[in-house]
Amino acid sequence: RARAAGMNAEMDAVEAENQVELEEKTRLINQVLELQHTLEDLSARVDAVKEENLKLKSENQVLGQYIENLMSASSVFQTTDTKSKRK
Repeated sequence: RARAAGMNAEMDAVEAENQVELEEKTRLINQVLELQHTLEDLSARVDAVKEENLKLKSENQVLGQYIENLMSASSVFQTTDTKSKRK
């Protein structure tokens, strides 16, 4: 009987250890899944920001060209070479 009780206690200890290992594995798996979702979200955000950045760069080029055209068409922004020649 003492031997059987000792074996039962040993089996209980092994079962408890297995349960702790299983809980730890489950916790780690959940943590990995959460990190994967976070990475996916961040990657999607980076892609969206890159796309927005490209759009803004394109708009900036158009506006820069527009301003350049306005300045070249306006006498106010012409070079001051003609004024300095008058002196």
